[in-house]
Amino acid sequence: MTPAAPAAGSRDLPHPAREEIRLEAVLHALSDPMRLRIVRELAADGDELSCSHFDLPVTKSTTTHHFRVLRESGVIRQVYRGTAKLNGLRRDDLDDLFPGLLDTLLIAATHQAVRLGES
Repeated sequence: MTPAAPAAGSRDLPHPAREEIRLEAVLHALSDPMRLRIVRELAADGDELSCSHFDLPVTKSTTTHHFRVLRESGVIRQVYRGTAKLNGLRRDDLDDLFPGLLDTLLIAATHQAVRLGES
């Protein structure tokens, strides 16, 4: 996958096209507890959320890394609106490419969070 580079001076972020999204990259992105937590929050909200909405117990640079992995794998779409970077789940793309995968992972993650007292 070679995401298109944004134009010079542009604030557009590179995202894989739908046909470039690979199962291995999606599974890798969702294998990290912090990234799975981000996706769970996006799925629960159902709308775009700013990066500052997420209260993750990691540094800002690590948070930025997690969002980049999710974006480059095709799990989320990030767009700038003014000075805010908004994040949205690419649910339609993921559901079309891998039917049932996202819902199954979200259900499993919720069950695990309840089991571990993290919900």
